[in-house]
Amino acid sequence: MIMKRIFLAALSAFLLAACAVSPAEGDGTASSLSPEAPDYDAFFTGERLRLDFVLAGNNLEQYAFLDGLHKECSWAGSPNSLIDTFGYGQYFFEAFAGDTLVYSHGFSTLFEEWRTTEEAGRRDMAEYQTVWMPFPKQPINVVLYQRIRSTGRFEKIFETAIDPSDRHISPGPENDFKVKVLQESGDPAHKVDLVFAGEGYTKLELLKLRRDAKEMMEYLFSMEPYSSRRDDFNVFLVESVSEDSGVDIPQDGEWRNTVMDSGFDTFYEDRYLTIQDHKKIASVYSGVPFDALFIIANESKYGGGGIYNSYAMGSSDHRLSLPVFIHEFGHSFAGLGDEYYDSSVAYDDEYYPAGIEPWEPNITNLTDFGSKWADMVDESTPVPTPNDPDSWYGVVGVFEGAGYMTHGCYRPYYECRMLNNTAPCFCPVCQRAISRMIDFYVR
Repeated sequence: MIMKRIFLAALSAFLLAACAVSPAEGDGTASSLSPEAPDYDAFFTGERLRLDFVLAGNNLEQYAFLDGLHKECSWAGSPNSLIDTFGYGQYFFEAFAGDTLVYSHGFSTLFEEWRTTEEAGRRDMAEYQTVWMPFPKQPINVVLYQRIRSTGRFEKIFETAIDPSDRHISPGPENDFKVKVLQESGDPAHKVDLVFAGEGYTKLELLKLRRDAKEMMEYLFSMEPYSSRRDDFNVFLVESVSEDSGVDIPQDGEWRNTVMDSGFDTFYEDRYLTIQDHKKIASVYSGVPFDALFIIANESKYGGGGIYNSYAMGSSDHRLSLPVFIHEFGHSFAGLGDEYYDSSVAYDDEYYPAGIEPWEPNITNLTDFGSKWADMVDESTPVPTPNDPDSWYGVVGVFEGAGYMTHGCYRPYYECRMLNNTAPCFCPVCQRAISRMIDFYVR
């Protein structure tokens, strides 16, 4: 892979703790305190800045490189939500104008998941990742942190200055795909702007793409808390076109030429459908404002994937495509963790180390349960709660088995959409987490 390496990040020698305001000032957990928002008009234009990174390394070390900068279309986010108030994600991104923190953003990546696999213990790898923020009016300094799994804290891995007048910041969208309005509820700055895009749809299949996107949209709004908050969403569709129909299925020897180069068999897991080059996603979405992304793969095979504040995707034509969609969107939009524990995954060891509270709002190992859903558990409910549906179905509790682990990790409900595709709904804890994320985008 040829990389246009503009800046090389040296690993920091000290740990920086995670915080909703700044990783340098916290303890690695989300804060309930909302920091005072910077004055948007004082620091930003109405446009969007895209930063393309390269993440490289193995299971022991990681490096970051800046690959390029782009000035894109309008920024869709709320001017009142420039500072991350959750502290979620495996990475944290900050931007400073002088000494003033003007933007922050937590996110996760497919590369960080790869670093927990057996393969990462025997080879190096590099992948692209993209971060977006409002376009600055003045020079800024950007800092990228990674969360250290053994401590739960953030460590700085990259820092650089960016001058918005730099003539090497490339302008404009990278494609001429049409954008179709599926639902328009109001000002994008105060709505959740969900944007679908097609993967593996040819020009002759655009009508199918529109039908598939509308079906997924209506399914989303059929389930709480989305149904009661439908008016808080704008929904659009990028009619992205591929040369071939379908996506790569390596285990079957099927390879297709598609606009985002997606495929199953990620980490050699049959059903894990992802896109490893995030710049290809960014290119497709370069001409449309968005807060959340979902990519529809024109495929009948079961599968999908969702990565917090990065993207989610799923196949269109399997009988479980709609349940997979809403589950994977729970990952990417609200930072919800997987609650299942009896399915094969590729991770080489315990994904949630003992003694380090998981950052996902719906999973705990009881290290810091008070920061999770302890306030929603009735005092008469035992902790841990027996996995007995006859006595505890429909009760918020602490049920053992979650996060790919049979023991030592707990979920809030006997059955939830983050556990399986047949649960009737999201549990109250997940519903609250989703609603809090909606609040963040619409305020």
